Amino acid sequence: MDHLDQQLEKIVFALCEDTNTALSKRLLNLLKKRSYREAFAMKVTPGDYLNAEDYFRDVSCVDFLRKLPLDIPGVDREQIALDNFWLSERQCCRTNVRLDKFLNNGPLDPVDGGVIAFIGDVRKILSEILGSVPRDLTMRFGPGASFECRGKLTTVPDKISTRPLVTQSAMCLLPFWEETQWAKARLEDKSTPYYPDIVRGNRFTTVPKDWSKDRGICIEPLINLGFQLAVGSHLKDRLKLAGIDLFQGQDLHKALAQHASVMGDLATIDLSNASDTVSAGLVKLLLPEMWFDLLDSLRSPFTLVGGHWVKLEKFSSMGNGFTFELETLIFASLAKAVCDRIGNKADLGAGVWVYGDDIIVPTDSAHSLLSCLSFFGFTPNASKTFVSGAFRESCGGDFFHGVPVRAFQLKEFPHEPQHYIALANGLRRVAFGHHPTSAHLGRFMRSWLRSLDPLPNRIRRLRGPISLGDLVIHDRSWPYRETTDGRAKVRTYAPVSKSLGWRHWKPGVILASAVYGEGSKGPTPRGSVDSYSIQWRAVLERPPVA
Repeated sequence: MDHLDQQLEKIVFALCEDTNTALSKRLLNLLKKRSYREAFAMKVTPGDYLNAEDYFRDVSCVDFLRKLPLDIPGVDREQIALDNFWLSERQCCRTNVRLDKFLNNGPLDPVDGGVIAFIGDVRKILSEILGSVPRDLTMRFGPGASFECRGKLTTVPDKISTRPLVTQSAMCLLPFWEETQWAKARLEDKSTPYYPDIVRGNRFTTVPKDWSKDRGICIEPLINLGFQLAVGSHLKDRLKLAGIDLFQGQDLHKALAQHASVMGDLATIDLSNASDTVSAGLVKLLLPEMWFDLLDSLRSPFTLVGGHWVKLEKFSSMGNGFTFELETLIFASLAKAVCDRIGNKADLGAGVWVYGDDIIVPTDSAHSLLSCLSFFGFTPNASKTFVSGAFRESCGGDFFHGVPVRAFQLKEFPHEPQHYIALANGLRRVAFGHHPTSAHLGRFMRSWLRSLDPLPNRIRRLRGPISLGDLVIHDRSWPYRETTDGRAKVRTYAPVSKSLGWRHWKPGVILASAVYGEGSKGPTPRGSVDSYSIQWRAVLERPPVA
């Protein structure tokens, strides 16, 4: 879409009027003239503000539309994602060249002794976290596409029915695959060859990120991805034992960022294109040999870009089943080694916290860590890294002197009731998050009401508690019925998904799918919602007494 429709314009205009600042008035004027490129490019910087209220009002307007994939003339989002792919590859190449002398005992400078000692510290930390390589890997399927399966053909039985692909380097692990129910189902299917076909690597594609660019991801072959996800699960467990809990990490990071915005004792660090700039040389330099061999055998060494195979300088990318865990492991080990070196004995999960490329360390260690990250090929994101001042940001939580100031960001064009319900709830959530004790919407009242305008009366009356998510419109009070066991139930606007049934697949595929967790009704394609209907749902809470 290349413009905002009339209803969305009414909502964002009301939001600008609700906040009523000099910046929101300027934004409103640009939007009315449909000067979208200039409007969407507006930014606010926390350091320019003295208090949470002023910052929150401005960022609420500026960030509201920033994530929308609007087609703006002169902005080729897909090309920008492709350009970033090549920029990251060049950055990884430079890192690989810089680290080569440490890998291959090249000529060293006098100052390199300290670097070698530091690398030894990081290796020791990594080795203690990782332990020995797993003796067995339980392969599993991810929810999305693979190199072979795309579009709607991405359910578990679709993947089992497809002749899988594997890279040459991962062929050594095929005996593990041959023991799975997946392989047994393939053996029964005589319509396609049983044995996996070989592919050189993954394929590059893009997904929407915001108005200015798409995000590049790489889609892996099925056999590789199944093993990658198994390794990723193992790494999660090892990291948790070491103090880094990726299962609950986001909530912890938000709480720490809120604390740090008041006390100033912790810095929050974010990196640009982190997963795409983990170079192959860095992973080989830091990981124990057996662990490197395992991960290297599972990664894709090439990417198909624009019809051409490209040999990768990076180790892995988003789309690989262990990239997130691997980058967490590397950044956590680097951060702890830095803290130890400068005498700040911070442990993982108790002074050093990492979730992907969201890093939290003691403030007095931050500058040393930033230098370390740069040396090893990473680019700190200056606009999202906070070492001083009253603002901290981590894992989607923004805080100014302890006050939540994260703006609501609209990520898709609303055109159906469920979209407007989610929009209204998002505005309400950030309004109350900013003033948790407030009993009214206050500053966002007009924009909240405008977001409800498109809803038919029967849907607009579906009010309920926050615990029901976007199945209801969140409100202070809401009608309910009492069930026979004394609980309350509320009317909701709920999605109805239609399962495909099992008639499309052979018995061996059905059995294998059951082993991988598919229910008796058959698979439901990802993102497939047939319709919405008004349904009663039980809740634990009751509305407050007025």
